[in-house]
Amino acid sequence: MVRRVPSKHQNNPIARELDHDAIFRLALLLACGLIIAGGFLYAGRQHFAALRYGYETENLRKIRDELGEERRRFLLEREEAMSPARVERAARELGLQPMQSSQIDPLGRTTMAEEKPVAVPQKLPSKLRDNRVDLARPPKAESNKPT
Repeated sequence: MVRRVPSKHQNNPIARELDHDAIFRLALLLACGLIIAGGFLYAGRQHFAALRYGYETENLRKIRDELGEERRRFLLEREEAMSPARVERAARELGLQPMQSSQIDPLGRTTMAEEKPVAVPQKLPSKLRDNRVDLARPPKAESNKPT
């Protein structure tokens, strides 16, 4: 058996040249990989955000429907409370009686007994006390005819 490389001799170290094109291709490949990985991460984030918003929307729709039902229930209760039969029953419980036909005045006229003078405080200046207005009576219409 023949030994080709004697053990006593060391090989000369080989200094390789840097292949700049290979380094550029590796850097470009790394950049493209990072961009693609970033795109996948961004798409995943968008997907999970869309799922989260879908769940939130579904919950808000349920709440809206429940509030709509509650609103309809409250409107029904209000209509029941305002029904004439229930109002009349509550009035009778309070001791009120139905109006008699003699108590109804369709023209809205007032009688002398119902008219009450308006009290004017005595601390007002005399000018204002003398020019008081009775708010219970409508003002008299003045004629615009020349005299």
